[in-house]
Amino acid sequence: MRVIAGSHRGRRLCGPQGTTLRPTSDKVREALFSILGSRVPGCRFLDLYAGTGAVGIEAMSRGAATVTFVESSPEAARLLRKNLTVCRLMEQADVRIGPTQEFLARRDWWNGPYDVVFADPPYAEIREVDQLRSVWTTELLAADGVMVIEQNAKAELPASLDRAVLVRRYVYGDTALLLYGPVKGETGSA
Repeated sequence: MRVIAGSHRGRRLCGPQGTTLRPTSDKVREALFSILGSRVPGCRFLDLYAGTGAVGIEAMSRGAATVTFVESSPEAARLLRKNLTVCRLMEQADVRIGPTQEFLARRDWWNGPYDVVFADPPYAEIREVDQLRSVWTTELLAADGVMVIEQNAKAELPASLDRAVLVRRYVYGDTALLLYGPVKGETGSA
């Protein structure tokens, strides 16, 4: 695993031992940031189910102002902190250890509103995706913010999440990236 582009391009990141974590591949990360394009520089980025932190670190390397990482596994959080330390990015990062739903319920943990929310819940855990609907009914997401969900390409996800609509579905082998944006005329706040 490595940082693909930006100020930390080529920097190697520590990956997991075994199969408990499934880091976003370099190919899919490159595609993700191509999709996000000019949204990244200066943005507030939220990396849910952060794992090793590769996606959020890539966002910082490409100019994100701040990144909030949310990870429930203490083992993954250790890798995440190690990667942030190696890249000298701890000062730009806000690391929250705990389940995503706990983070979403704790407004005092937020560093938002976020311009980009990236969520990579465990594959086959569609209930985790269903719980992400609350992102659109709170002040967590900026009015023109977007959310990208990474899932198995075979997974069927909804065409809308409350006030958001599926803008586009991208498939890369067995992985899909689903880009959701606000319904025209709607805002990210309740």
